[in-house]
Amino acid sequence: MTIQLAMIGVAHIHTPGFIKRIKERGEEFAVRLVWDHNPERAAKCAAELGAQVTANLEDIWNDPEIKAVIICSETNRHEALVNAAAKAGKPMFVEKPLGLGAKDSASMADAIDKAKVPFQTGYFMRGYPTLRFIKEQIAAGAFGQITRLRMENCHSGSLDGFFDTEWRWMADVSQSGVGGFGDLGTHVLDIMLWMMGEVASVTADIEVGTARYPDCDEVGEGILKFKNGVIGSLAAGWTDVANPVTLELSGTQGHALVMNGQLYFKSKNVEGADGKSPWTQLPEPWLHAFELFLNTVSGKTGVTFVTAQEAAYRSTVMEALYQASREKRWVNL
Repeated sequence: MTIQLAMIGVAHIHTPGFIKRIKERGEEFAVRLVWDHNPERAAKCAAELGAQVTANLEDIWNDPEIKAVIICSETNRHEALVNAAAKAGKPMFVEKPLGLGAKDSASMADAIDKAKVPFQTGYFMRGYPTLRFIKEQIAAGAFGQITRLRMENCHSGSLDGFFDTEWRWMADVSQSGVGGFGDLGTHVLDIMLWMMGEVASVTADIEVGTARYPDCDEVGEGILKFKNGVIGSLAAGWTDVANPVTLELSGTQGHALVMNGQLYFKSKNVEGADGKSPWTQLPEPWLHAFELFLNTVSGKTGVTFVTAQEAAYRSTVMEALYQASREKRWVNL
């Protein structure tokens, strides 16, 4: 039997990719209803999916045949939509970031947990074999005492005008909550917190950059002091023509470097790990976060999720990084 879905807000730049993934699943899934506050945008996506447009969200909340919802609205609309989906008992995929900051994210996470509905968000990097391997080796003690972790996630979004027309809201901080630093930085922030745990304090310098998008940041650097003593640094933005080095981790007994998608791994505790050539003994990749969500909705097992509370904490830390940049100081969490 085909599982019925609904798309609630289709504003995000990743929406076309999600539509493609749903269609690739064939008769397993169908989108029954599409809602967006912009009727033209809703109609375009509905036509691609063979779905109906609705102007009334109650049509979705009250339809027992709709087994899950996909929320890809502007970030400042998430809170009302997520809380309503939770109240209706609908499993939900919510595009990242979950919220604008600590307050709305906490509200959503609590509502999701109270409703006990499956939740997923768009932190797909956890499935990368290189990053999964590094997390496993951290747990195994291969690096000894870890001293620092640096991650980067940058692309040419401002240089190439990714947000000039259709996705313009993503460079409007009143709707998105963040610019280039937060948009891309939230992905690596998720990995850093996944590997290192909670943060004690943060500071950052987040700048407008080329000013292609007025009053919207395009580039930034953050420093994080983790509760376990590790110093982390995070670079992200829309002004890079290349981003070859994406991770560097140092410890008293080991080192990891991810460059151009390849892992260079050195450890005194692992035979053959001399760091001189790419390390290829890696786990299999996980499916994309969206595919994992679809699998859960269809009853498949073995799915790894980002919890609602984890997603909320990432928004909380990112909000603190922006506060630190504005106030030119360290912010405690």
